[in-house]
Amino acid sequence: MNAPAILDPANSVALVDTRLTVPGMRCAGCIAKIERGLGGVDGVASARVNFSARRVAVSHDPALTEEALVEELRQLGFEAQAVAANPLAQDDRESRTLLRALAVAGFGMMNIMLLSVSVWSGAGGVTRDLFHWLSAIIAVPVILYSGRPFFASAAMALRYRRTNMDVPISIGVLLAAALSLYETVTGGEHAYFDSAVMLLFFLLAGRALDAAMRNRTRAGIGALLGRMGRSAGVVQADGSILRLKAEDLRPGMVMLVAAGEVLAADGVLESPRGTIDNAMLTGESTPEHVVTGDLVHAGTVNLMEPIEVRITQTGSDTALAEIARLMDEAGQSRSRYVRIADRASRLYAPAVHSLAALAFAGWMIAGAGWHQSLVIAIAVLIITCPCAMGLAVPAAQVVASGALIRRGLLVKDGSALERLAEVDTVIFDKTGTLTLGDLRADVGGIGGRDAEIALALAQASRHPLSVGLARSLTAAGFKPAAVTEIRETGGIGVTGQCDGVDVALERPEASADRPQVSLRIGDRSSLITFADQLRSDAKQAVAALAAMGLDAGILSGDGETAVAQVSRTLGIPGSGGVSPAGKLAALDNLRRSGGFPLMVGDGLNDGPALAAAHASIAPASASDASQQAADAVFIGEKLMPVVLAVRVARRTMQIVRQNFVFAIGYNVLAVPLALAGIVTPLIAAVAMSLSSLVVVGNSLRLARAARDPVS
Repeated sequence: MNAPAILDPANSVALVDTRLTVPGMRCAGCIAKIERGLGGVDGVASARVNFSARRVAVSHDPALTEEALVEELRQLGFEAQAVAANPLAQDDRESRTLLRALAVAGFGMMNIMLLSVSVWSGAGGVTRDLFHWLSAIIAVPVILYSGRPFFASAAMALRYRRTNMDVPISIGVLLAAALSLYETVTGGEHAYFDSAVMLLFFLLAGRALDAAMRNRTRAGIGALLGRMGRSAGVVQADGSILRLKAEDLRPGMVMLVAAGEVLAADGVLESPRGTIDNAMLTGESTPEHVVTGDLVHAGTVNLMEPIEVRITQTGSDTALAEIARLMDEAGQSRSRYVRIADRASRLYAPAVHSLAALAFAGWMIAGAGWHQSLVIAIAVLIITCPCAMGLAVPAAQVVASGALIRRGLLVKDGSALERLAEVDTVIFDKTGTLTLGDLRADVGGIGGRDAEIALALAQASRHPLSVGLARSLTAAGFKPAAVTEIRETGGIGVTGQCDGVDVALERPEASADRPQVSLRIGDRSSLITFADQLRSDAKQAVAALAAMGLDAGILSGDGETAVAQVSRTLGIPGSGGVSPAGKLAALDNLRRSGGFPLMVGDGLNDGPALAAAHASIAPASASDASQQAADAVFIGEKLMPVVLAVRVARRTMQIVRQNFVFAIGYNVLAVPLALAGIVTPLIAAVAMSLSSLVVVGNSLRLARAARDPVS
């Protein structure tokens, strides 16, 4: 998919940004190979891999076609295709394929192990041969089916004279199966079908866990672009209204947007006035009053009477789509936070090939014969399988994520735990994050008949401030007065008659940092001010973060006065009136100075900042886009899950490091034994499986860490 062109300042050439999906990426070696390979192509300015999405973004000269880039990737050993129209859509076909392969491998492994028990127990002669044939009948189709993810990847690499970590895995499995078939046909004493199938099962388990965690990062992200109106009524030359789908809208058309309707495109207001709910776009609960000539955006809601909007931008050119692109591009930078296990993969394949080849050659020279030499080489290939290494990270991530879910915090991306463990600064949005986003009116200054009139007027309007005022007055025990001739005018307020006197709830003439309405009764008027409520444990959460060595601050689009009040209450610095671009710039400055900021926000305008931060968390009340841009989402009115997330993430990385120490130690001890011929392929498969179980068992300790109380 081609994005809008950008200008290369070095040569003033307008570059095109193309995104391609590369499903075959498996490790950091793949990332480096793709970025180096594409980076060396004439006409390519940069190539950045998004590992979690299996995607590469290439900035290049327009003369270099998408087809040419696909061919370059093919020459590197990777199949690729253009990203779909929605660049953030989820594709879980890989997960389904891996789960089916895992289920088949598990079924085959259990049945073959049952047959192997009898052979291990001493069955010989015809009985042993029968069990070997039965194992072959089960194992061969299982290996051919469940091994496809590895065989296809290895074949692609070898086709272009390259290698990857799936090559030695495929060689080991196929050699073990081939040697076992030979032993079965010739009536040999040993067969290794159980080793081959068990190896596939544990490899698929690790890969399926990894795919499941990556899918969490993509799930539902397409809902952002789906928030735009799907259709609009377009005013025709004869005054009639024609309903068109959003994709058929064009700049210059005039939309008639009904009250309560979502705008399907960006445009300029042609009506005298209107009231727009920007909460989904900006996170602010106070509606915006607009007049003729003001810009309104797709995805926002027209609150009052119908308005006419002349379209200026549609589809991928709207502000909403631009925010989606910002989130996507910000997410690209996360590719450098790949798992530590993958960083060793560049050396894995050649090292294992070399060890196995040396083992075979060495034992042949020693006079062991081709059969024994091949068995030892197979044992080396199997015992060096990176199962424990591969499970070291995803096992810990899955256990930690599951434990956090039970505490009301959803971590969508396993690698987010690594980033959360590294954060040193927490940046909060204000409205809806530190506060509940629930506007309450200060009704202490009005009472008696005035309050009853205000309640009657407020109950007649759908305006968020009217709703908040009605809720506050009702909670204070007031009853509505008998107000007649109630009428609501968009952008102005609600008017009526009470006891022969004109009454109204109106927009104040002077603006203020905090939302206000004016209650007018005859010639007398008074201001009613609204305030947002801090989360009940906000002070406790900020104190807990400070105790963990984290700095905290506030970046908000709200007015300076409102932000300053919250800042003083919590004892942390804060800035108000900050635009989405300003938040991005502030986060960029923190990162450039060596910091690792955690962004906590809820509005769609926080989406790019959430995606660009080192790590990010959003409340469940946040906009869809913010929830999807964030690494984690917490449920409820408490802020302490933010503290819990950082604490569990730090503990998770401790467990991951322990897992790596064990996995490396296992190989240091096991490989010499395999090279010495002490370990058979079956023992190698069992040892490999036990090492994986130890890693999983160590990871299960994280469930206890998430249950500990947060203080």
